[in-house]
Amino acid sequence: MSNGSRFAAPLALALLLAGCGGSNGDGGGVGRQDTVTTRQVVVQTASRGFDAAEVFREASPGVITIRSVFGDGGGAAEGSGFVLDDDGRVVTNAHVVTDESSGDRKPAQAVYVEFPDRNVVAAEIVGFDPFADVALLAVEPDGFDLHPLELGDDSSLVVGQPVAAIGSPFGEQQSLSVGVVSATDRSVESLTKFQIEGAIQTDASINPGNSGGPLLDAGARVIGINQQIETESGANDGVGFAVPISAVKRSIAQLEEDGEAEYAYIGVSSQALYPQLARKLGLDTDHGGLLDEVVSGAPADEAGLEGGEGRVRFQAGAYRTGGDVILSIEGHPVIGPEDLARLVSGYEPGEKVTLLVLHDGEREAVEVTLGKRPSS
Repeated sequence: MSNGSRFAAPLALALLLAGCGGSNGDGGGVGRQDTVTTRQVVVQTASRGFDAAEVFREASPGVITIRSVFGDGGGAAEGSGFVLDDDGRVVTNAHVVTDESSGDRKPAQAVYVEFPDRNVVAAEIVGFDPFADVALLAVEPDGFDLHPLELGDDSSLVVGQPVAAIGSPFGEQQSLSVGVVSATDRSVESLTKFQIEGAIQTDASINPGNSGGPLLDAGARVIGINQQIETESGANDGVGFAVPISAVKRSIAQLEEDGEAEYAYIGVSSQALYPQLARKLGLDTDHGGLLDEVVSGAPADEAGLEGGEGRVRFQAGAYRTGGDVILSIEGHPVIGPEDLARLVSGYEPGEKVTLLVLHDGEREAVEVTLGKRPSS
């Protein structure tokens, strides 16, 4: 999903999207102020070769609890994370170790990592990526028996595939929940105005404090990091989301190099066409990203792309009309609502890409030099 305004369907339900890091201050997430206790919850089940007890046995030694302290007021946040390698690198969500209560997102004043053996050590924030909600930490590995987790692959995930989540919901360390992949290729909120594309939806129980913990496949490989829940009640309603490990890997690679992550930017907001809408608008295509708005001075604007000016209501939706339609990027078709943003994010700032665009009823090849995604 690209940035910019989107016309909401009249029948859309208002849902609360909540980050799943626990907090008793300004660190983001849902609060808890009582003493943290440790409770091990192990559920054993087998489904299509999925043994949750075995997944827990293999992965839990590498899952950690993270506590962040913000400012002189002592605000704090708690979440989860996992050990990435023997060098002491640790991965979690950016919202667990950063705070934007002052208006600008800033790293925590201090971060502490608690291992399953009860050792607590200080951690350094190597860098954080607000676009993917990923943070890379480092601890001094000497004297500790670290258990790195293996990173998996989210490209072949299927709906119904069993998964497990391990973390510290509500401070209950080393807690296991199991479920399935409910959907793939979701678009969810990041810590910026841009979306996280390709998110994994799961019904495995994810609650405040699970943020940054691993979502695991049957082989105890990390396929995502648990990031947020979608809820009307504030509690887990069986709709949780994880940042896909492909996005995490990309983020980590940049953070370990210079502490920052950059993403390509085209500068449009769009809505996905479907056959009935395309016919209603008289467009010679049944797919594509219909441009709502082109940001002034952005790469798309410099390439001559145009947004819409008219408006129409159709099938319980409101749409801006008259804009160009991006049919494909470098030959990859734009079909679903997330495709345009997902395809753009696969390139680097400064790269040139060729778009197939429907403009005034004619198909045109348009070359665009991608920019660097702004923080807002």
